[in-house]
Amino acid sequence: MKRILKRILLGAGILLLILVLLFAGYMIKAKSEMNKMTPVETKEIVHNLFAIHDTFVNLYLIKDSSQYIAIDAGNNARNVSEELKKLEINPDQIVAVLLTHTDGDHVAALRLFKNAKVYLSLQEEGLINGTKSRFLIFGNKIDARDYKTLEDGQNINIGNLRIKGILTPGHTPGSMCYLVNDRYLFTGDALSLKAGKIYKFNEFFNMDTKTAIYSMAKITQITGAEYLFTAHYGYSNNYKDAVSDWKNQAIK
Repeated sequence: MKRILKRILLGAGILLLILVLLFAGYMIKAKSEMNKMTPVETKEIVHNLFAIHDTFVNLYLIKDSSQYIAIDAGNNARNVSEELKKLEINPDQIVAVLLTHTDGDHVAALRLFKNAKVYLSLQEEGLINGTKSRFLIFGNKIDARDYKTLEDGQNINIGNLRIKGILTPGHTPGSMCYLVNDRYLFTGDALSLKAGKIYKFNEFFNMDTKTAIYSMAKITQITGAEYLFTAHYGYSNNYKDAVSDWKNQAIK
């Protein structure tokens, strides 16, 4: 009996060691990939459109009269709160949050936005209701019980802002870009920017890079877009130029 118990304990110890080593390896690689990211500092980019810097990620705010909508919600609620203070923006003025996807570095400050309606794609819902996994057996969580799902191509109006959801799966199954007032395109982690050109996102974090590259093609066909905003690699004020060489960039 003691021999059997020793074998069980030894096996459990080996399994635990393997899991610890795998986790450590993942964290080292993840840190290396995050160090490549180039978010912009907190500032007003164009009139009534603001970037909020939170460690290695940006969320964005668009002002409409006395209220704001947010695209994503950052990695750390305390950081986001401090950055909002720099711009003298009260979190209670944020009436909607458009989630490009539900990874932890895009949803952390949801609890700050008490008056905000949360939107995400229908296809992303599986990651938060337990029907899909993000990593091994683990899914995602958001601090919002009341949220609204959007279909690909669906248009909504929030105040004076016109918003179109564009499904761009790959990074996650329900990654969604948002086109605001036919002018501002917010891409989340659907892609990155390098030297002003769109490029595939870090493969280490993608669930399906091949599908993500197909989604990039969809993003290049938007008539009238002027600005392109990413979550981790800043923005371009020349959409046409940014997407002009996308095929060569995507296959590298």
